[in-house]
Amino acid sequence: MTECFSNDSYNQQLEKKIDNLKTLLSDFSLPELAVYSSPISHYRMRAEFRIWHQDEDLYHIMYDKKTKKRVRIDEFPVATKLINQAMQAILPLLKYNQELRHLLFQIDYFSTLSGQLLITLLYHKKLNEKWIFEARKLKTQLAKQGLDVNIVGRASNQKITIDVDYVDEVLPVMDRKFIYRQVENSFTQPNAAVNIKMLQWAISVTKNSSGDLLEFYCGNGNFSIALAQNFRKVLATEIAKASVYSAQHNIAVNHIDNLVIARLSAEEFTCAIKKEREFNRLKGINLDDYQCETVLVDPPRAGVDLNTINILKSYKKIIYISCNPNTLHNNLQLLTQTHSIQHFAMFDQFPYTDHIETGVVLCKK
Repeated sequence: MTECFSNDSYNQQLEKKIDNLKTLLSDFSLPELAVYSSPISHYRMRAEFRIWHQDEDLYHIMYDKKTKKRVRIDEFPVATKLINQAMQAILPLLKYNQELRHLLFQIDYFSTLSGQLLITLLYHKKLNEKWIFEARKLKTQLAKQGLDVNIVGRASNQKITIDVDYVDEVLPVMDRKFIYRQVENSFTQPNAAVNIKMLQWAISVTKNSSGDLLEFYCGNGNFSIALAQNFRKVLATEIAKASVYSAQHNIAVNHIDNLVIARLSAEEFTCAIKKEREFNRLKGINLDDYQCETVLVDPPRAGVDLNTINILKSYKKIIYISCNPNTLHNNLQLLTQTHSIQHFAMFDQFPYTDHIETGVVLCKK
C-alpha cells in the first residue's frame, strides 16, 4: 500500500495528467501551464464506505470498479489522518452496540484541516429515540478518544442530527485565514490542500481587476469570499438552499461587506439582469448597482450549457474552473470565438485517478 503512495508513483501519475491535458487542449493557443500538485497521501477530506456484516464482525468495504468485487478497507491513505483515526475508533464501538449496528449499511466521514469531523450513519430502518440515545453515547465515547465528532443518522426520508450537521473549515490563504461552514451532504472541495492553491491562483489572476465580479454556482462561497478583496463588489448566485445558507454564514463570519448571494440559477439571473422578469429572491438587491466585468463559473462535470455560454461571452474576463477537461474543451471551442486564453492551470484534486481539475482565464479579444 505504501509503495502506491510514494513520490515516484505520484509524480508519474501527475506527469501523465499534464500530458493528457495538454494533448486534449492542443488545438487552442495556450499560455504556459501552471501545475499545482497535491500531497501524496491523506489529502481527501471526505470518504464513504459500505459496511459489511460478517457474523459478529463488521468492517468498511469499497467495491473495485473493474472487478465489482468488494474490498475490505482497514486503512485508507487517500483520506485524512483524522478519518483514518475515526475509522479505527468507531468500528469497535459499533460492533457491540446492537441498536447502532443493526441494518447499518454505510458510513460517511467528512473532516477538516481545523480538526472537526462529521460522521453520517446510513440505515435500512427507521431511527427512533433509542437510536438517538445510543448515538449521543457514541459521540461521547469518540470524544474520549480525542475525536471532535458530530453525528448524523440517515434513513429513508429521515435525517436526525446529533447537535449539528456541519463542520467549520479554516483555510490559510496567503496572509489570511478564511472560515467556511460546510454542511453534510452538500458540495465542498474534496482536497483542502489543493483548494488552498486554487484560491491563491484565483486571487493572483484577478489582482487589479476593474469593475465587479459575478459568480455562478458559488456553492458555500468558496471562491467569492476569497476573491472579494480584489473587487469593488461581488454578486454570487447559487440555487441550492443549503449552500446559500452556508454562504450567508461564511460571508458574516469572514466579515466580508462587499459580497451578496442571490438564490438564482444562471438562466434566472440573466432574465433578471435583462429586466425580463422580477424575482422575490432578489428583494433588497439592486442589480443596477453592479458593473460586473469579470465572471467566474465552476460548473458540474456536464460543463456549461449553451445559454450560459452566451451569458459568459458578454463579460470582459471569464474565470472557468473545470472538473472535466472534455466538457471544458467543448466549452472553449465556443468561448474562444470571442475571448483568448490568458492563464492556464491544472490542480491535482484527485491524485491517482483520471480526474483533472483545470483553471482557465479568458479575456475578450
